[in-house]
Amino acid sequence: MLYNLLHPLTDQFFGFNLFRYITFRTGGAIITALVISFVLGPPLIRLLKKKQGKGQPIRDDGPESHILTKQGTPTMGGFLILLALSVSTLLWADLTNVYVWAVLLVTGGFGLVGFADDYMKVSRANSKGVPGKLKLVVEIAIAVVAVYWIASARGETIDTTLAVPFLKEVMVPLGWLFLPFAALVVVGASNAVNLTDGLDGLAIGPMIIAASAFLLITYLAGNVVFANYLQIQSVPGAGELTIFCGALVGAGLGFLWFNAPPAMVFMGDTGSLALGGGIGAVAVVTKHELVLAIIGGLFVLETVSVIVQVASFKLTGRRVFRMAPLHHHFEQKGWAEPTIVIRFWIIAVVLALAGLATLKLR
Repeated sequence: MLYNLLHPLTDQFFGFNLFRYITFRTGGAIITALVISFVLGPPLIRLLKKKQGKGQPIRDDGPESHILTKQGTPTMGGFLILLALSVSTLLWADLTNVYVWAVLLVTGGFGLVGFADDYMKVSRANSKGVPGKLKLVVEIAIAVVAVYWIASARGETIDTTLAVPFLKEVMVPLGWLFLPFAALVVVGASNAVNLTDGLDGLAIGPMIIAASAFLLITYLAGNVVFANYLQIQSVPGAGELTIFCGALVGAGLGFLWFNAPPAMVFMGDTGSLALGGGIGAVAVVTKHELVLAIIGGLFVLETVSVIVQVASFKLTGRRVFRMAPLHHHFEQKGWAEPTIVIRFWIIAVVLALAGLATLKLR
């Protein structure tokens, strides 16, 4: 909004020329999101505690220690992230950019799905919220609309193609298959983050790391000079999503302040579904869908652990892990919660660096 209001007035005041620079506006978005989180965090947490009473219902089939350590902690803290993220993005981004609105559609839409799920859990004092199939149908519908919007906004040569990491100028034409594939990326990323959100700070840390990596990717993909130099697909207009990623970093850091062990608030499905979907949509815009699987590899590992556990138990009656997702397995092995969280963050950093390496190793 500031860009649309102030940049046209550059002739009257040269200082407004700063708003043409994505780097300046990204810095503004990070700081704005961080300040909003710090200012609104405490009163929002007090409100959630007052309204929710007993806090987020704890799963009966989860680790027994959670019943003692996490009982009474309020959920829906993801609302704080979404508020800081949305306000900062709308304030600093170019509001005529289609990609900004498409990514916000996914983020906000998935956030509403998560909010409904969290609300049902809290109001019923039960860990079961919205039926899984219904959530999945709504998520797919939102993702398909957003992906179609994104594909329609791009040039005809890249709207339905898939870029392959490490290979120069290799674009696999998917045709009509691009729509379900890209929707799968968005929905899959959303639910992968949701599965990872099981310990204090576990999901938001890797999300900040992934958003930081895509902050760089969106900037490079949106700049034709850098894109040509690195031999990655140039996507005109994608640079504005640098501001979205910056706002996500700022909002994530602000939320982590309250979510660090021992957590004062949980993000809930309100946050995890929205953030995963948002970063998935960014990957689709920048033609880095496969790179997302590397940068977000920790989320992939958590998801795979659940799939393997369920498949193994149904086929053989045996469990591969002591408990799934993977972080619960290490809890059952006796690892302290902060140890698991920090080590998983380290893994997320390594995977993010490996994903960024694909920009140059071609």
